Amino acid sequence: MRFFLISSIFFLVIMATSVKSQVMFNTSKFQTIIDKTIDNKSIFGTVLTVEKGNESWTGSAGNLKPEQPYFIASTTKLYVTALILKLKADGKLSLDDKISKFLAPEIMKKLHFYKGINYSDTLTISNLLAHTSGLPDYFEDKGADGKSLLQKLQEGKDQSWTFEQTVEMSKKMTPKFAPDTKAKAHYSDTNFQLLGKIIENIYDKTIAEVMHDVIFQPLGHKQTYMYADAVDKTPVMMYYKNKTLDICKAMTSFGADGGIVSTSAETMVFLKAFFNGYFFPKSYLPELYTWNSVMFPLEYGVGIMKFQLPAIFTMFRKMPAFIGHSGLSGAFAYYIPEKDVFLAGTVNQINNPGTSYKMLIQIVNSIK
Repeated sequence: MRFFLISSIFFLVIMATSVKSQVMFNTSKFQTIIDKTIDNKSIFGTVLTVEKGNESWTGSAGNLKPEQPYFIASTTKLYVTALILKLKADGKLSLDDKISKFLAPEIMKKLHFYKGINYSDTLTISNLLAHTSGLPDYFEDKGADGKSLLQKLQEGKDQSWTFEQTVEMSKKMTPKFAPDTKAKAHYSDTNFQLLGKIIENIYDKTIAEVMHDVIFQPLGHKQTYMYADAVDKTPVMMYYKNKTLDICKAMTSFGADGGIVSTSAETMVFLKAFFNGYFFPKSYLPELYTWNSVMFPLEYGVGIMKFQLPAIFTMFRKMPAFIGHSGLSGAFAYYIPEKDVFLAGTVNQINNPGTSYKMLIQIVNSIK
């Protein structure tokens, strides 16, 4: 009897271990994958948090540590989307509302003037979220001098700017198309600068204060904040090619289109809250999944991004869709519904952010 009992316990332990091994992450493989991203030529550090069900893993490689805050860049836009959808849930706005309802007349004046027609008063909240406004991108589109603001920063010409200046820069550029042109989208940081100002006007607070009060503090974030002080050296500096890019003045200016500092672990907390109905009803999510191509292979929905390679690029093996957002720095926050996997982190490289996608594909393929 005693032998039978011991045998039974042994059998149950073996079975429990076996079951656990089927769902447990292969963390050594995860670490190997992120280690291989480091080449000390363009990628000097990476950090990654992966979650699926009750399983969670955070790892880093190179000169980044798991606890180090970093610039999440345009992943910030997903936080702005959360705020807009919360305002919708609270009855403070509709995605069909004209933005002129929330912005000053001097901002709206000839904001979108295309082929002799003023479309400014037709622009909606949805147009801004989905990048279907046709507005030029004050940051990456070229100005009158033939250079973009991004190019100037890459050349080491750090500078700051105000919201009003972003609007003026945008007005001096030519819009790409009329709002709501079928199957047209143009990724534009101007859209999210405008959304940030709308949020500020509704809450009567700065975007940094709103982020803190509505997102960071309720989620218990300790290391996440909107970068606002150019002498703040807390976040690790981003790399451009093989050198760090000291653009602290610029980072104070991005605000709603790219100014958040966070860690992979705290970004993960936000990401799961976003998709699990913390800020707005989960029933809103399908409404966001109306996709337009913005830059292959990225597509944009309503305030949300999708990455999915066609089967021809993956040896005709269907690749699941990554839904969330990424940033110019190689920062990312993605959910994969097909596998119920969440991913957050960065490769911290402005010149080669695509490295993060190669890494993520390998990570996801290693998860059963």
